[in-house]
Amino acid sequence: MKTEKNILIAFLLNLIFSLFEFVGGIFIGSVAIVSDAIHDIGDAASIGISYFLEKKSKKQPDETHTYGYARYSVIGSVITTLILLFGSCVVIYNAICRIIEPTEINYNGMLIFAVVGVVVNFCAAFFTHEGHSLNQKAVNLHMLEDVLGWVVVLVGAIVMRFTDFSLIDPIMSIGVSIFIFINAIKNLKETVDLFLEKTPRGIAVDEIERHLCELDGVIGVHHIHIWSMDGHNNYATMHVVTNAEHHKIKEVIREKLSEYGIGHATLELEEENEHCHEECCHIEFEETDHHHHHHH
Repeated sequence: MKTEKNILIAFLLNLIFSLFEFVGGIFIGSVAIVSDAIHDIGDAASIGISYFLEKKSKKQPDETHTYGYARYSVIGSVITTLILLFGSCVVIYNAICRIIEPTEINYNGMLIFAVVGVVVNFCAAFFTHEGHSLNQKAVNLHMLEDVLGWVVVLVGAIVMRFTDFSLIDPIMSIGVSIFIFINAIKNLKETVDLFLEKTPRGIAVDEIERHLCELDGVIGVHHIHIWSMDGHNNYATMHVVTNAEHHKIKEVIREKLSEYGIGHATLELEEENEHCHEECCHIEFEETDHHHHHHH
Protein backbone atom coordinates (compact mmCIF):
# COMPACT_ATOMS: atom_id res chain seq x y z
CA MET A 1 0.00 0.00 0.00
CA LYS A 2 2.90 2.29 0.80
CA THR A 3 4.21 2.15 -2.75
CA GLU A 4 0.96 3.47 -4.15
CA LYS A 5 0.72 6.35 -1.73
CA ASN A 6 4.29 7.34 -2.52
CA ILE A 7 3.65 7.21 -6.23
CA LEU A 8 0.59 9.41 -5.74
CA ILE A 9 2.52 12.00 -3.71
CA ALA A 10 5.25 12.06 -6.33
CA PHE A 11 2.63 12.47 -9.05
CA LEU A 12 0.95 15.47 -7.44
CA LEU A 13 4.23 17.21 -6.59
CA ASN A 14 5.45 16.66 -10.11
CA LEU A 15 2.30 17.80 -11.88
CA ILE A 16 1.89 21.04 -9.95
CA PHE A 17 5.56 21.82 -10.26
CA SER A 18 5.89 21.09 -13.97
CA LEU A 19 3.04 23.43 -14.89
CA PHE A 20 4.56 26.15 -12.71
CA GLU A 21 7.91 25.48 -14.35
CA PHE A 22 6.61 25.59 -17.92
CA VAL A 23 5.22 29.09 -17.44
CA GLY A 24 8.33 30.22 -15.58
CA GLY A 25 10.72 28.82 -18.18
CA ILE A 26 9.04 30.73 -20.98
CA PHE A 27 9.09 33.85 -18.81
CA ILE A 28 12.81 33.53 -18.02
CA GLY A 29 13.83 32.38 -21.49
CA SER A 30 15.78 29.29 -20.46
CA VAL A 31 15.29 26.38 -22.80
CA ALA A 32 16.84 24.11 -20.16
CA ILE A 33 13.90 24.94 -17.93
CA VAL A 34 11.23 24.69 -20.62
CA SER A 35 12.58 21.38 -21.90
CA ASP A 36 12.76 20.22 -18.31
CA ALA A 37 9.12 21.20 -17.91
CA ILE A 38 8.10 19.17 -20.96
CA HIS A 39 10.05 16.30 -19.47
CA ASP A 40 8.35 16.75 -16.12
CA ILE A 41 4.87 16.84 -17.59
CA GLY A 42 5.66 13.58 -19.38
CA ASP A 43 6.94 12.23 -16.08
CA ALA A 44 3.85 13.27 -14.23
CA ALA A 45 1.65 11.60 -16.85
CA SER A 46 3.58 8.36 -16.70
CA ILE A 47 3.61 8.40 -12.93
CA GLY A 48 -0.17 8.83 -13.00
CA ILE A 49 -0.43 5.77 -15.24
CA SER A 50 1.96 3.89 -12.97
CA TYR A 51 -0.14 4.76 -9.97
CA PHE A 52 -3.27 3.21 -11.42
CA LEU A 53 -1.42 0.16 -12.70
CA GLU A 54 0.41 -0.35 -9.40
CA LYS A 55 -2.95 -0.17 -7.63
CA LYS A 56 -4.44 -2.67 -10.06
CA SER A 57 -1.44 -4.98 -9.68
CA LYS A 58 -2.32 -5.53 -6.02
CA LYS A 59 -5.67 -7.14 -6.84
CA GLN A 60 -6.15 -10.79 -5.92
CA PRO A 61 -6.30 -13.45 -8.65
CA ASP A 62 -9.75 -14.10 -10.11
CA GLU A 63 -11.37 -15.96 -13.03
CA THR A 64 -10.06 -13.63 -15.70
CA HIS A 65 -6.55 -13.22 -14.26
CA THR A 66 -5.73 -16.56 -12.70
CA TYR A 67 -2.14 -15.50 -12.11
CA GLY A 68 -3.21 -12.31 -10.38
CA TYR A 69 -2.55 -8.78 -11.58
CA ALA A 70 1.14 -8.39 -10.81
CA ARG A 71 2.08 -7.83 -14.45
CA TYR A 72 0.08 -4.60 -14.58
CA SER A 73 2.78 -3.05 -12.49
CA VAL A 74 5.30 -4.22 -15.07
CA ILE A 75 3.27 -2.61 -17.87
CA GLY A 76 3.42 0.60 -15.85
CA SER A 77 7.18 0.30 -15.95
CA VAL A 78 7.20 -0.16 -19.74
CA ILE A 79 5.03 2.90 -20.36
CA THR A 80 7.02 5.04 -17.95
CA THR A 81 10.30 3.96 -19.48
CA LEU A 82 9.14 4.62 -23.06
CA ILE A 83 8.01 8.12 -22.09
CA LEU A 84 11.44 8.67 -20.50
CA LEU A 85 13.24 7.58 -23.66
CA PHE A 86 11.09 9.84 -25.81
CA GLY A 87 11.54 12.74 -23.40
CA SER A 88 15.32 12.33 -23.42
CA CYS A 89 15.36 12.53 -27.22
CA VAL A 90 13.24 15.69 -27.22
CA VAL A 91 15.54 17.34 -24.69
CA ILE A 92 18.67 16.41 -26.63
CA TYR A 93 17.14 17.81 -29.82
CA ASN A 94 16.20 21.10 -28.13
CA ALA A 95 19.64 21.41 -26.59
CA ILE A 96 21.36 20.92 -29.95
CA CYS A 97 19.16 23.65 -31.47
CA ARG A 98 20.22 25.87 -28.60
CA ILE A 99 23.94 25.25 -29.18
CA ILE A 100 23.45 26.27 -32.81
CA GLU A 101 21.44 29.38 -31.90
CA PRO A 102 22.08 30.68 -28.37
CA THR A 103 19.48 32.99 -26.78
CA GLU A 104 19.26 35.50 -23.95
CA ILE A 105 18.50 34.18 -20.46
CA ASN A 106 17.40 35.91 -17.27
CA TYR A 107 20.01 34.38 -14.94
CA ASN A 108 18.59 35.56 -11.62
CA GLY A 109 15.19 34.11 -12.38
CA MET A 110 16.87 30.90 -13.40
CA LEU A 111 18.80 30.67 -10.13
CA ILE A 112 15.70 31.09 -7.98
CA PHE A 113 13.87 28.56 -10.12
CA ALA A 114 16.65 26.02 -9.94
CA VAL A 115 16.77 26.17 -6.15
CA VAL A 116 13.01 25.58 -5.91
CA GLY A 117 13.35 22.80 -8.49
CA VAL A 118 16.03 20.96 -6.56
CA VAL A 119 14.06 21.14 -3.32
CA VAL A 120 10.70 20.02 -4.75
CA ASN A 121 12.15 17.17 -6.76
CA PHE A 122 14.36 16.02 -3.95
CA CYS A 123 11.23 15.64 -1.83
CA ALA A 124 9.52 13.64 -4.57
CA ALA A 125 12.55 11.41 -5.03
CA PHE A 126 12.74 10.87 -1.29
CA PHE A 127 9.12 9.67 -1.23
CA THR A 128 9.62 7.14 -4.00
CA HIS A 129 13.07 5.84 -3.27
CA GLU A 130 12.16 2.63 -1.47
CA GLY A 131 10.19 0.70 -4.06
CA HIS A 132 11.18 -2.74 -5.24
CA SER A 133 8.81 -3.35 -8.13
CA LEU A 134 10.08 -2.54 -11.61
CA ASN A 135 7.31 0.01 -11.84
CA GLN A 136 8.64 1.73 -8.75
CA LYS A 137 12.13 1.60 -10.16
CA ALA A 138 10.92 3.36 -13.29
CA VAL A 139 9.14 6.02 -11.25
CA ASN A 140 12.23 6.36 -9.14
CA LEU A 141 14.38 6.83 -12.21
CA HIS A 142 12.13 9.70 -13.24
CA MET A 143 12.52 11.30 -9.86
CA LEU A 144 16.26 10.87 -9.89
CA GLU A 145 16.35 12.38 -13.33
CA ASP A 146 14.38 15.38 -12.18
CA VAL A 147 16.70 16.01 -9.24
CA LEU A 148 19.73 15.64 -11.50
CA GLY A 149 18.19 17.88 -14.11
CA TRP A 150 17.68 20.59 -11.52
CA VAL A 151 21.09 20.25 -9.93
CA VAL A 152 22.46 20.71 -13.43
CA VAL A 153 20.28 23.77 -14.06
CA LEU A 154 21.41 25.19 -10.72
CA VAL A 155 25.10 24.67 -11.40
CA GLY A 156 24.61 26.04 -14.91
CA ALA A 157 22.77 29.09 -13.61
CA ILE A 158 25.55 29.83 -11.12
CA VAL A 159 28.26 29.45 -13.76
CA MET A 160 26.40 31.58 -16.29
CA ARG A 161 25.60 34.19 -13.67
CA PHE A 162 29.32 34.83 -13.16
CA THR A 163 30.84 34.01 -16.56
CA ASP A 164 28.11 34.61 -19.14
CA PHE A 165 29.05 31.28 -20.79
CA SER A 166 25.51 30.44 -21.86
CA LEU A 167 26.36 27.27 -23.84
CA ILE A 168 26.66 25.38 -20.58
CA ASP A 169 22.85 25.31 -20.30
CA PRO A 170 22.24 23.03 -23.32
CA ILE A 171 25.46 21.04 -22.96
CA MET A 172 24.56 19.94 -19.45
CA SER A 173 21.02 19.03 -20.34
CA ILE A 174 22.38 16.71 -23.04
CA GLY A 175 24.60 15.04 -20.44
CA VAL A 176 21.71 14.31 -18.10
CA SER A 177 19.54 13.01 -20.93
CA ILE A 178 22.17 10.53 -22.06
CA PHE A 179 22.59 9.24 -18.52
CA ILE A 180 18.83 8.75 -18.17
CA PHE A 181 18.56 7.16 -21.60
CA ILE A 182 21.09 4.46 -20.72
CA ASN A 183 19.37 3.65 -17.43
CA ALA A 184 15.95 3.53 -19.05
CA ILE A 185 17.18 1.04 -21.64
CA LYS A 186 18.43 -1.24 -18.86
CA ASN A 187 15.08 -1.03 -17.11
CA LEU A 188 13.30 -1.84 -20.36
CA LYS A 189 15.43 -4.92 -20.92
CA GLU A 190 14.49 -6.30 -17.50
CA THR A 191 10.83 -5.81 -18.26
CA VAL A 192 11.02 -7.46 -21.65
CA ASP A 193 12.75 -10.45 -20.02
CA LEU A 194 9.77 -10.82 -17.72
CA PHE A 195 7.31 -10.86 -20.58
CA LEU A 196 9.46 -13.41 -22.41
CA GLU A 197 9.11 -15.64 -19.34
CA LYS A 198 12.88 -15.87 -19.02
CA THR A 199 14.27 -17.67 -16.00
CA PRO A 200 14.51 -15.04 -13.25
CA ARG A 201 17.92 -13.51 -12.61
CA GLY A 202 20.01 -15.36 -10.06
CA ILE A 203 18.28 -18.69 -10.65
CA ALA A 204 20.05 -21.51 -12.48
CA VAL A 205 17.74 -24.31 -13.60
CA ASP A 206 20.49 -26.93 -13.79
CA GLU A 207 21.62 -26.09 -10.26
CA ILE A 208 18.07 -26.49 -8.95
CA GLU A 209 17.73 -29.77 -10.81
CA ARG A 210 20.98 -31.02 -9.27
CA HIS A 211 19.95 -30.02 -5.76
CA LEU A 212 16.55 -31.64 -6.08
CA CYS A 213 18.05 -34.88 -7.37
CA GLU A 214 20.26 -35.02 -4.27
CA LEU A 215 17.17 -35.17 -2.03
CA ASP A 216 16.24 -38.56 -0.57
CA GLY A 217 13.56 -40.27 -2.59
CA VAL A 218 13.94 -38.13 -5.71
CA ILE A 219 15.03 -40.24 -8.68
CA GLY A 220 14.84 -37.59 -11.36
CA VAL A 221 13.40 -34.20 -12.23
CA HIS A 222 12.41 -32.97 -15.68
CA HIS A 223 10.25 -30.34 -17.43
CA ILE A 224 11.38 -27.61 -15.10
CA HIS A 225 9.83 -24.24 -15.90
CA ILE A 226 10.62 -21.23 -13.76
CA TRP A 227 9.31 -17.75 -14.39
CA SER A 228 8.39 -14.59 -12.55
CA MET A 229 5.32 -12.42 -12.55
CA ASP A 230 6.89 -9.14 -11.54
CA GLY A 231 10.58 -9.62 -10.83
CA HIS A 232 10.32 -11.03 -7.32
CA ASN A 233 7.45 -13.51 -7.13
CA ASN A 234 8.81 -16.64 -8.76
CA TYR A 235 6.77 -19.60 -9.96
CA ALA A 236 7.88 -23.09 -10.93
CA THR A 237 6.37 -26.23 -12.45
CA MET A 238 8.16 -29.57 -12.84
CA HIS A 239 7.79 -33.34 -13.07
CA VAL A 240 9.41 -35.31 -10.28
CA VAL A 241 10.13 -39.03 -10.51
CA THR A 242 10.01 -40.43 -6.98
CA ASN A 243 9.53 -43.65 -5.01
CA ALA A 244 8.89 -41.84 -1.73
CA GLU A 245 5.58 -41.07 -0.12
CA HIS A 246 4.05 -38.30 -2.16
CA HIS A 247 3.02 -35.70 0.32
CA LYS A 248 6.29 -35.94 2.25
CA ILE A 249 8.39 -35.47 -0.86
CA LYS A 250 6.27 -32.49 -1.92
CA GLU A 251 6.96 -30.74 1.38
CA VAL A 252 10.69 -31.35 1.06
CA ILE A 253 10.81 -30.08 -2.53
CA ARG A 254 8.72 -26.98 -1.80
CA GLU A 255 11.02 -26.13 1.08
CA LYS A 256 14.07 -26.49 -1.15
CA LEU A 257 12.49 -24.30 -3.83
CA SER A 258 11.59 -21.56 -1.38
CA GLU A 259 15.33 -21.10 -0.78
CA TYR A 260 15.47 -19.87 -4.37
CA GLY A 261 12.63 -17.41 -3.87
CA ILE A 262 10.13 -19.71 -5.58
CA GLY A 263 6.97 -19.29 -3.56
CA HIS A 264 4.54 -21.10 -5.83
CA ALA A 265 5.42 -24.52 -7.21
CA THR A 266 3.25 -26.99 -9.12
CA LEU A 267 4.71 -30.49 -8.85
CA GLU A 268 3.73 -33.46 -10.98
CA LEU A 269 4.83 -36.68 -9.28
CA GLU A 270 5.57 -39.86 -11.23
CA GLU A 271 6.43 -43.44 -10.29
CA GLU A 272 9.76 -44.82 -11.41
CA ASN A 273 8.42 -47.03 -14.19
CA GLU A 274 5.64 -44.68 -15.30
CA HIS A 275 5.72 -43.45 -18.88
CA CYS A 276 5.90 -39.66 -18.94
CA HIS A 277 3.63 -38.43 -21.69
CA GLU A 278 5.67 -35.39 -22.49
CA GLU A 279 9.14 -36.82 -22.62
CA CYS A 280 8.88 -37.59 -26.31
CA CYS A 281 9.30 -34.96 -28.96
CA HIS A 282 6.63 -32.78 -30.49
CA ILE A 283 5.89 -35.07 -33.45
CA GLU A 284 4.16 -37.37 -31.02
CA PHE A 285 1.96 -34.49 -29.90
CA GLU A 286 0.86 -33.79 -33.41
CA GLU A 287 -0.01 -37.42 -34.00
CA THR A 288 -2.17 -37.59 -30.89
CA ASP A 289 -3.91 -34.50 -32.21
CA HIS A 290 -4.73 -36.33 -35.42
CA HIS A 291 -6.22 -39.19 -33.43
CA HIS A 292 -8.42 -36.73 -31.60
CA HIS A 293 -9.63 -35.31 -34.86
CA HIS A 294 -10.55 -38.79 -36.13
CA HIS A 295 -12.54 -39.53 -33.01
CA HIS A 296 -14.65 -36.38 -33.32
